[in-house]
Amino acid sequence: MVRMSAEERRESVIRAATSEFAQGGFYGTSTEAIAKRVGVSQPYLFRLFPGKKAIFLAAAERCLEDTRKVFQEASDGLHGEEALHAMAEAYMQLIADQPEKLQMQLQVYVAVAAAEAAGDHEFGKMVRKGWLELWDAVHLPLGGDVSETTTFMAYGMLINALAGMGFPPGHRIWDGFYISARLKEGPESASGPQGASGTDSAPGPGST
Repeated sequence: MVRMSAEERRESVIRAATSEFAQGGFYGTSTEAIAKRVGVSQPYLFRLFPGKKAIFLAAAERCLEDTRKVFQEASDGLHGEEALHAMAEAYMQLIADQPEKLQMQLQVYVAVAAAEAAGDHEFGKMVRKGWLELWDAVHLPLGGDVSETTTFMAYGMLINALAGMGFPPGHRIWDGFYISARLKEGPESASGPQGASGTDSAPGPGST
């Protein structure tokens, strides 16, 4: 049996942590549960990461990075409305296929809000950086239009909330979104995408 390198173990920890944190959040997830999912001891886990906070930040960073890459790949070579619909469609597919990506995103926002309220700004600093990178990834293919970018991201956050609350595909709540930004059926039936408005606005992670 081939032994994994430290870097490969680190990657497996980030994947396992994403699954655990997506379900239990920062405060409700133990490092013991993460170590068990990876198949390592807690002492070994802390050789890879200094503590639970560092693991959570790595998982949060990966979550935002993966979403940014989805937008960049979907909009490659496209501009304006074509890019908008392509990004909305790709994000919706991502969340339908991998619902824990949405769950992790929501847990990140909760953890940041709680940390900020307690005077801990480290969580927020990293997440705001990642979110600005998301913004920039959307901003360029939308022609550098601040209004379009804002609308896209705002609709995306609305869709995160609606999907997170469990509104299923086909529900009338999605009728105001572009087809490309409506919730899709996922592997487990309902967890979904992001979107755009049925008006002349744009769809996206916050769609327009």
